[in-house]
Amino acid sequence: MSAKPQNSVTVRILEHEYQVQCPENERESLLAAAEYLNQRMNAIRKKGKALGMERIAVMTALNMAAELLEHKRGGGKGRALDGATGERLHQLQLRIDSALNEGR
Repeated sequence: MSAKPQNSVTVRILEHEYQVQCPENERESLLAAAEYLNQRMNAIRKKGKALGMERIAVMTALNMAAELLEHKRGGGKGRALDGATGERLHQLQLRIDSALNEGR
């Protein structure tokens, strides 16, 4: 079984650039997730008074986790996430967390 080739993708979140390893066939999903995260973090930064990067990231993660759990319970608009989609979101979140930790 051969591993998927990894490529380095640069994502920009709150004016910081992060290099993330990602299979080529997942590049667009990663970029879309990074853009979504950037938008959400910017929204929280604009609401708060001089919040640090770590606090913004935690607040964003908590909000996104609450939304994900709501969708898993079927309470979100549309249908609940299937197992594969939920797992994919989890993997993307781990990559984002890893990239944010590397930037410290």
